[in-house]
Formats: sequence, C-alpha cells, structure tokens
Amino acid sequence: MGLLDLFKKKNSGDVAKDRLKLLLISDRANCSPEVMEMIKNDIIQVITKYMEIDPEGLDIQITQTESEGSNGSVPALYANIPIKDMKKMNK
Repeated sequence: MGLLDLFKKKNSGDVAKDRLKLLLISDRANCSPEVMEMIKNDIIQVITKYMEIDPEGLDIQITQTESEGSNGSVPALYANIPIKDMKKMNK
C-alpha cells in the first residue's frame, strides 16, 4: 500500500458515514469537524512513516474518561489503527 492509496475514491455512502463519524466525534471533543479531520490526517501521515496501515479500518474516537486526579471526566483520544506491516528502517 502506498501513500496514494489513502486518497482513493470512496463511494458516497462511505463518505457520508465518515463525515457523520467525524461530526459525532468533534461534538464530543468540542472541536470542529475540520480540526478532527486534520488530527486524523496528521495521525495517518506520521504512522505511515513507520508502518503500512489499513486507512479504511482506521477508527478514531474521542470519549470521556475519568482523570487520575480530581479533575473528573476528561476527553480521551482513542485510535484503532489496523497495521498491515512494519516498514524497514535504515539506520
């Protein structure tokens, strides 16, 4: 899988599903869908330097979790990223 595979054409149903996911996630995180899309793209860009992933299976969510201190509930970013293979790194 190359970098160009990340930009392959999706059908309209998949695009709508992705947009809805981003809208729901951004609502939980109290940030815009555009910011969530930028976060997702940045995560993909960094991870693909080191491994081949399945971008279709990528799932990024923001949930609420209890903090270790006395801050109560705080947002947490969870990413489920299917890894296909590790890239060989030149030292």
